[in-house]
Amino acid sequence: MRVAITTHVNADGDGSGSEVAMWHFLSRAGLTPHITNPTPFPDRFRFLLAGLERAEKSREGVRHLERADAILVLDIADLGRLGHLARVVERTRVPVLCIDHHASDGALPPGPRLVDPAACATAELVYDLAHVAGWEIDERAGRALYVALLTDTGGFRFANTSPRTMRMAADLLERGVKAEAVYSDVYAAESEGKIRLLGEVLETLVVEPEHRLAWMTIPPGAMERHRVEADELEGVVEFARSVRGVQLALLFRQLASGRIKVSFRSMGSVDVAQLAERFGGGGHRKAAGASLAGPLDEARVAVLDAARSVARA
Repeated sequence: MRVAITTHVNADGDGSGSEVAMWHFLSRAGLTPHITNPTPFPDRFRFLLAGLERAEKSREGVRHLERADAILVLDIADLGRLGHLARVVERTRVPVLCIDHHASDGALPPGPRLVDPAACATAELVYDLAHVAGWEIDERAGRALYVALLTDTGGFRFANTSPRTMRMAADLLERGVKAEAVYSDVYAAESEGKIRLLGEVLETLVVEPEHRLAWMTIPPGAMERHRVEADELEGVVEFARSVRGVQLALLFRQLASGRIKVSFRSMGSVDVAQLAERFGGGGHRKAAGASLAGPLDEARVAVLDAARSVARA
């Protein structure tokens, strides 16, 4: 049985880690899984595929989706986040399974769902499924799950970190996962280009103390100039959120399509998932994103007006 595993465009640590863990579990169950993402598997998490290069088939994603006997969508329940693969998934006649921790009904074709917005990461649900199914969590699958936990909780710092999160992390460490090695692979392997890009982005920082708001913009063309990929931007918005007194942080960037991508982060009572939904996006209460029509200046004004009104409420 062929299973196509996929996640959202520009996969993050949770999407990538959950995919790799599920690839291990399904392979050992005698199935034939392939990771088929709408965008290339992120370079920063490619260490999870060491020795498993045959697992990732994103370049032939459409073909593998069309040949699959089942499709497993991880960390997203919205067709719109599947990029050019959305049309294939939408018209498929095979079961479309979904494991996700976002508060969204989604728009995937009907199929089995394992969804819990209270989970800290999709990987937490994959971990639960492994226990229920009796799948062995060896060091390689455990490392992938640990990467997902680590990144989606901001190194176990964000509000979604629960006692259960820490118990799961402890269990994975007991199974052989090396915390320092994972940290080195994820956080101590940044490209020079990202560091230089970060310098430019920090120059754009605007802090509005009266609104407890901070926002930054990635200068147009800066990513190309520094040869930085979208998946390397993870964590950049946190610099704005880390300013003392700030409870709402935003990061703006223009996509190649001309649309404007906005990342939302909250440190207080502001529900950024609801804020992002105003612009066709979504996510979690503390972390969300949206994409809206440009130009950049107009999109930024619209989002900032909404953000200020929320901050005053």
